[in-house]
Amino acid sequence: MHEVYDRLQTALSDRYKLQREIGRGGMATVYEAQDLKHRRSVAVKIFHPGLAESLGPERFQREIQIASQLSHPHILTLFDSGEAGGFLYYVMPFVRGESLRARLRRDPQLPVGEALRIARDIASALSYAHAYGVVHRDIKPENVMLYEGEAMVADFGIAKAVTAAGGEALTQTGLIVGTPAYMSPEQATGEAVDGRSDVYSLACVLFEMLGGEPPFAGAPLASLARRLAESPPSVRARREEVSDALDQVIAGGLTRAREGRYTAAEFLAALGEARLIAPAESTAPTAAPASGLGAGSIVVLPFANMSPDPDTEYFSDGMTDELISALTRVEGLHVVSRSSAFAFKGKPQDVRAIGAQLNVRTALEGSVRKAGHRLRVTAQLTDVSTGYQLWSEVFDRDLEDVFAIQEEISRAIVSALRGKLLGPEVTRLVRPATDDLEAYTLYLKGRQLWNRRTEQSLKLGLRHFERALERDPRYGMAHIGVADSYCILGFYTALGPSESFPKAKAAALRALELDPLLSEARPTLAYVSMYHEWDWSGAERQFRRAISSNPGYATAHQWYGNFLAILGRFDESMTEFGKAIALDPLSPLRGAALGWSYYFARRYHDAIAQCRRALELDPHLPVTHLWLGLACEEAGAIDEALTAYEEGVRLSRGEPLGLAFLAHGLARAGRREEAERTFSELQDLRSRRYVSSYDLAVIRVGLDDRDTGLDLLERGYEERTHWMALLQVDPRLDPIRSSPRFERLLDLMRFPGGQSTRPPPPP
Repeated sequence: MHEVYDRLQTALSDRYKLQREIGRGGMATVYEAQDLKHRRSVAVKIFHPGLAESLGPERFQREIQIASQLSHPHILTLFDSGEAGGFLYYVMPFVRGESLRARLRRDPQLPVGEALRIARDIASALSYAHAYGVVHRDIKPENVMLYEGEAMVADFGIAKAVTAAGGEALTQTGLIVGTPAYMSPEQATGEAVDGRSDVYSLACVLFEMLGGEPPFAGAPLASLARRLAESPPSVRARREEVSDALDQVIAGGLTRAREGRYTAAEFLAALGEARLIAPAESTAPTAAPASGLGAGSIVVLPFANMSPDPDTEYFSDGMTDELISALTRVEGLHVVSRSSAFAFKGKPQDVRAIGAQLNVRTALEGSVRKAGHRLRVTAQLTDVSTGYQLWSEVFDRDLEDVFAIQEEISRAIVSALRGKLLGPEVTRLVRPATDDLEAYTLYLKGRQLWNRRTEQSLKLGLRHFERALERDPRYGMAHIGVADSYCILGFYTALGPSESFPKAKAAALRALELDPLLSEARPTLAYVSMYHEWDWSGAERQFRRAISSNPGYATAHQWYGNFLAILGRFDESMTEFGKAIALDPLSPLRGAALGWSYYFARRYHDAIAQCRRALELDPHLPVTHLWLGLACEEAGAIDEALTAYEEGVRLSRGEPLGLAFLAHGLARAGRREEAERTFSELQDLRSRRYVSSYDLAVIRVGLDDRDTGLDLLERGYEERTHWMALLQVDPRLDPIRSSPRFERLLDLMRFPGGQSTRPPPPP
């Protein structure tokens, strides 16, 4: 055994360092390893030699090539694969959670809500993979990893690769492709399989999560014989709290003839619609949100720019934004937020796969052609579970009719969805905020720039909003654009707090003065109360009012989650982030912000995992790397922290925030000279732009210069740097918490509850 391990380590030594065995099965052994190139923990799966000899590296690579391209929140990504020393291997992320099998060993019958969330995650992954022609063929608890309440499916494409070896290979290795307890009837009899075979396996897994064992338990041959001869049992007969509706959905997944069985998309939709708990046993809902929106939901995909001038893309993006905003006003309709919708921009679109990935019922697609003062807009609404078109239309109008077109499209969607999903008649959905078409165009350009989230684009976008207001001073949404710009410029310290936050507040108040129904202004007011005025009760009132008036606005939930975290109310914070992510599941910023909240709660490994998931969505967002670095630093992975900080600094082009994070990490790593040099650079930079005293204080604390650190924190209080809001939860300040000067600062901040020490670490 040691000889095999040494042989493996030698063969892989240029890329991976094996650390420990973490799993073993009939086909392969799995090791935790260190990726030497990227400095990250990975899982390396090594296939047994007999399989490698039968299959061969070329065929192996060919068979998993398609699976390697799958990218989905609930699919464990394939990092690498190949042959080394006669062994075939592939590399996945190392998940610090546990397998579903390990979870079931602790608790053979899971709570109904937890089992359904796991099943929905798996069904979403399967629906996505099936849309690309990839069938898993071995869905079982061992191939499902759990962390942070979410499920990720591993080993896509591996069973197909083994099948490609043919009967001889299977005989030589003694393997059977698939696992008898979860195998579909057609798979058991050697017939060709499609995605419905995976649904059968998933139904077996769900049955086991609820009933304590698979529907056809027993010895392998007996299990296979029973599924071919017997009707599937009822899970409700084993567990009365399971509803009849859910029992019927599971039975539909276990249908013997695949022609009558659900597809993965249908199974996902059915799970979303079924009452989970029998009425007599109904309990309060769990705090964790569902992973998607389900029935009565829609994603507005980015409208394609078909104009002769590609620079008019801001207009097609603006059309998408306006329709998202209009549809969020429809009671009973859940609308996917902008950032998740725009994750599909410029990519080939299979609306069924997108629907499964976002767990929505319908998708709106369209295009915009703007030529001179003429406008052509095409739009079509699709039921993503069937692929059938519910409505389509082409609008040829003058440019001045843009708001009328948006209203017509919105009302057509409501009409198409009425009856099954929506409530009574709605009032006007599109409220033209300006009569000045040029002001509207400037606003759209400003929003396009604002969404890029760089310092340069934010400042340029701000100028566009201001120019829109020069043309129409009563344009409420342009005032909100100004407010949002100043908020973000203040948060990332591109502008000083005395300039950014008061201007943000003034613009938001002006927007509400012009139109009290502009609910987007209220989270901005709460944001200023939280980060600049330190008015904790006022901020909470504004957040709750914002969410009450527009519960579908993901940003309000995210910012409220930040607020709750900095006050140490971590359970409530996670709930709000769950709501934000459910509304906007593909937003890397919201995912990274949840990682930041975990960091303040001192759940460092959870923070690392969450930030890495966010990086899978967008590896180019600087702040995600910075927050990952914070969590790695406190978890003791200082080399990984420095790598993350350096990448954040590179992506942000050396902005002060990232440099301050890096300097603190260098100090903790014992690289004092480099930390001091970076501190001096930031001090010099203060003569040219704003650099937060809080950031400088943290560096001095990291260098164990506590008195200077406290001096700078006191200066930060005087300058009202928004980072002072983090005072009672920031782990970097732990070395000075016992100082009377620090306790005085906490008293000055007047945090609710009178807390003067950091929250205790979790047990």
